[in-house]
Order: sequence, then structure tokens, then C-alpha cells
Amino acid sequence: MATDQETREEDNEKRKESMILVHRQGGDENLAEETIAIVGSLKSIGEFRRTQRKECQSLVRRMKLFLPLLEEIRDVQKTLSLPESAALCLKKLMKAFQSAKKLLKLCHGGSKIYLAMESESMMVRFKGVYGKISEAVEGMPYHEMGISQEEKEQVELLQVQLRRAKKRIETQDIELTMDLMVATTTNEDNRNADIACFERLASKLSLQTPEELRQETIAINKLIKERQGTKSETTQQIVDLLNKLKKLAGVTVENSAESNDSNVPTSPNKCANMAVPNEFLCPITSEIMTDPVIVATGQTYERESIQNWLDANRTCPKTGQFLSHLSLAPNFALKNLILQWCEKNNYPITRKDESTAAAVVVEEEATAADREEISALVQKLSSSKLDEQREAVEKIRKLSKESAVNRTLIAEAGGIPSIVQLLSYPDPRIQEQAVTALLNLSIDQSNKKLISQEKAFPAIIEILETGTVDAKENSAAALFSLSMLEENKVKIGALNGIAPLVNLLRTGTLRGKKDAMTALVNICLDDGTNASHAIDAGIVSVLQSVIGDSKQDEMAIEALSMLLVLAKSTEGRREVGQLHLIETLVNLIREGNPKKQECAAAVLVELGTGNRNLILAALQYGVYDSLVEVSRNGTERGQRKAHSLLKLMTKAGYLPSS
Repeated sequence: MATDQETREEDNEKRKESMILVHRQGGDENLAEETIAIVGSLKSIGEFRRTQRKECQSLVRRMKLFLPLLEEIRDVQKTLSLPESAALCLKKLMKAFQSAKKLLKLCHGGSKIYLAMESESMMVRFKGVYGKISEAVEGMPYHEMGISQEEKEQVELLQVQLRRAKKRIETQDIELTMDLMVATTTNEDNRNADIACFERLASKLSLQTPEELRQETIAINKLIKERQGTKSETTQQIVDLLNKLKKLAGVTVENSAESNDSNVPTSPNKCANMAVPNEFLCPITSEIMTDPVIVATGQTYERESIQNWLDANRTCPKTGQFLSHLSLAPNFALKNLILQWCEKNNYPITRKDESTAAAVVVEEEATAADREEISALVQKLSSSKLDEQREAVEKIRKLSKESAVNRTLIAEAGGIPSIVQLLSYPDPRIQEQAVTALLNLSIDQSNKKLISQEKAFPAIIEILETGTVDAKENSAAALFSLSMLEENKVKIGALNGIAPLVNLLRTGTLRGKKDAMTALVNICLDDGTNASHAIDAGIVSVLQSVIGDSKQDEMAIEALSMLLVLAKSTEGRREVGQLHLIETLVNLIREGNPKKQECAAAVLVELGTGNRNLILAALQYGVYDSLVEVSRNGTERGQRKAHSLLKLMTKAGYLPSS
């Protein structure tokens, strides 16, 4: 009787025999070999720029993991013809790898300033490459080619990783982002310019020596020629920043990119150093928007850019969230602000063609058709009939989730005051629908202000304390959304909104805990008053419990972020600096994953900066060896924090000076 192994071998032989009968398709014989060659050529690219290094290394690693599959296919191709579906998959994969190589080469030799300023749009490009690679191997006929089950499972695992990578939102280097913001908005003759900001940029971007600056000038000149006079506003910012860094290093700016190339247009009526407000720039292209539209997640993009993205993707480029629908709602308020700003500052703006304008008119007319229905629903919110109120608020909740146009129409119809009144209605179902509707409406900045003006906070906090499970969770999420307005953080704290959030963090469902944690981190980023309220509510013990739960890695990282926020206040440093917590942080640096190590080290740096006794305690708990390891092999931020801690230890006299 044949064994399973013998049966599989016989099946493989039969498949190979049948494949021999298939004629080879011209040009397909070397697909696997050519794709392998692309992967092999990656090692010659060299070191990647700091701002995209981690993502580049991940991409290269994932491409190399395809080699065993490609080598098996290459071996098959030596004697057999590939099935048509396999050849198609290989062609797509080779094209995706070519796109990946082009992106990697840009991250090796491109302008360092450009790559830092465009980090968000570069992440979008990485996500696009991940999507192409994953899509290429969909439908690969492993069985027909006799590919081993092991290789099939490996590729399927890779696909899962690629999909996750596509959805992931890379944590920004906030310090670098802020420094770039300062550097690109500071006029050259501004005496208040922060020299430390430019020094940090020069160090982080490795633009300190004459040779580094010379290479950057070459890269920027190449960028200018490629752009051929387009995207002039960001190009000028890049050139200006290069010149400032040259002056800092004592290098002459006579041979700067700006003076060497005429493709950077200048306007006699516009300051060359004028920086466009960030909210006016499309997250995909980093260019000023002329036709801003809103997607399902509430993010705004330039119409043409997001339409191109949506041709191949169903996710939001900025957040990575799956889009519940692909409708694009014109952001008229932002468009008017951009036009007013451009007119005031004599800023030239390119007009879109008439077909785009016509599309906006069509969408305006489409929203007008819904205006009457929404107006009628808003009126029913004040009905004396309970069933009508329930039905109306539920429909408004659903409409407010569907699109930005609906949210605008609900606000224009006067829906927000009526919904706020329903928060206090003695019906749990109506309360839940009302607070969820406000959460949806608060996605839009203008609605945040309207909701705040209606004094909704006391009722939202009341629901957070006494509402249904879903109502509590959505109340916490609503408080987070509304706290994006700085003045609302103070209101929430003054109205005793912190303690109910801490209680939800302690006793809520996993989703409730996440909503509460997110809200608390943001609300406590004030002058320390709200952090004090959180401490009084017992948040520190709750956070320690979360950190100690090995099953909640994501929540543990959020908890460490909250500890870092608390540690910035005097009272917070006293509470977070308890010895049992220092021991917990040391254990995380010793045994935690790289992200936990990074966050724990950041908390210790904050605590130890003003208290050398806590540094000594960490050393006594055995942090030194683990700290050295993190300083060498941790995440980029983890290495920085570890080095800072080691410096603090040396400065305090606990370690010998090098």
C-alpha cells in the first residue's frame, strides 16, 4: 500500500508530465530568474536615509523571503512551461519588485531634507508597494506547479504580514517633525530662530560636513530637474532649509541648488520663504490643495491624488483604515480658507480643469437632494412622540457616520443643539444614539466647536458614568475627539470628567479601556491639572496592572505613554517614581519587546532627569546591562533614550566617564 509521501510524489510526477505538454509562452521562461536578480541587486543599493531606514530594511527583508518560492519556480521552468496564471502572477510580482527597488533607491540617494519633509507621503508609497506585492501572488497556482506545501504556507504568511504592513501607521519622530516645522517657517533674518532646532536637524539628517552638504546639493538639484518647475512651494522650502544648514556649517551658499537651477520659480509678489499651513497640504503629495475632498474616515485630500490612490486601494492613505465607502465629499470650508489665504499672501495657485469643477457642482446638487430629509429628521428630534425621537436620532446617527456631507447638513439644519438636549433624556437607548451621533459629528473640526458651544460636556460625562456599555465607550471616544480643541481639555477636567474615564479604564471592556486610555492621554496633555485629577482617581495603579498583563501588549504601550505624560508634572513624578514602578520599568527594559523597552526607557529618562535617586534605584534593580543592549540594538527612539539614561547615570557619578 502506497504511503502518503509516495502518493504525493506520484501526483507531482503526473502534474509535471502534463505540464510538459504545454507550450512555452514567449518571454516567460526567465521570469523567476529576472525577479530573483532584482532581489539580488538590492544589496548594491547601500545604506538608506535615516528617515525611511526602518521601512526600507523591512521591505528588503520581505522581498528576500520570496526567494525560496522563486527558486522553486525557476527550477520548474528549466523543464516545464508555467501555467498561464502562474506567468501572470510572476509578471505582476516582478513589476511590484521593480517599483520596490525604485523606491529603495530613492531612499538611498534622494535628498535627505526632501525625504524627511515628505515622510508621510513616502509611507503612502511604501503601503502602495506592499499592496502590489501582496496582490501579485494572489491566485498563484502552487499545486499545478508542484510547489511544496511549506513554501505555499510561507508565502501565505508573507501576504498576511504585507497586509498588516499596509495598514500600519508608522510612529512619527515628533521631535524631527516639530523641528522641520520650525525650520521651514522661520525667516532667514529672524533673530528668534532656534539655533538648537537647526543643530538637531543637521545632526539627525547627517548634514553637518561640507561633503554631506555637497551631496545633498546634488540630490536637490536632481530633484528640481525631475520636478521641472512643478511643486515649487515645497521645492523652495527644501532649498531654503539647505541654505540655512550650509550657513550653520560655515559653508558658502553661492553654489546652492537655488542659484544653480532656474526651475525653481520665484514670484516678485510672494516671499520665497513663505510656508503653506500644513492643513492646506494634501497628505499624499504635500502640495497645496485646490480641490480638497473628504473620505469616509474624515481625512481630507486633493481630489486627483486620492482618486489615483483609490484606483488600487480601499484604505485611507493617512490612517490605514478600511474605507466603508468611496464617496468623496468636497471640503468647501477648507477650500474657501485656502483661497482666502492665497489671495491675502499673493500666493499663486493652479486651477484645475473644468471637468473637475463640474464634478464638484454635481456633488453639491447631490447633497441638496438630502437636505430636506435631514431637516425633517432634525425637526423630529424635538417631537413629543418618543418613537419619532428614537427613529430620528437613530437615522441621524447612521447618516452622520456615512459622509462628511451629511455631517455638514445635519449641523446646518440645527441638529447639534437638539442632539445635545437628547443626551439628558431619561431613555438609555436615545442617550446611546445621541452620544454616538455627536461622536460621528465631532469628526469635523467645525462641528467640534459647535458641540462645545452647546455645553454638551456635563451630559456626556453623566452618560460616561451611568450609561449602557456602548454609550460609555462612545462617550469616552467623544471626549477624546472633542479634546482635540485645547480649551476643551480644561473644561473636561473642571467638570470632573477624568475620574469616570479612569473608572472605565479600570472596569470597561477591552474597547472601552482603549477609548478611555486614548482620551486620558490626550486630555492630560495640559498644564498638569488634569494629570493631578487622574492621579487622584487612582490611575497609576490601573496603569501598572495594564503594564503587567502580558496579553495586552498594545494597551501596555499606551499605558507607558500615559505614565510618560504623568511624569511630566511634579505630582506625577512623585507617584510614578515609586520604587515598585521603577522595578517594573527596569523589568520591561530587560524582558519586554523593543517597543516596550523604548517606552519604558523614555519614562525613566523623564523621571531621572530631575531625580538622581531614581537613576540609582534603576541601577540597583539591574538596568545597566539591558540598557547597554537597547542602546545598541533597540528601536531608533529606544537607542536614543537608552543613551540619554546612560549619560544621566554618568553625570550623576554612578558610571565612570568615558
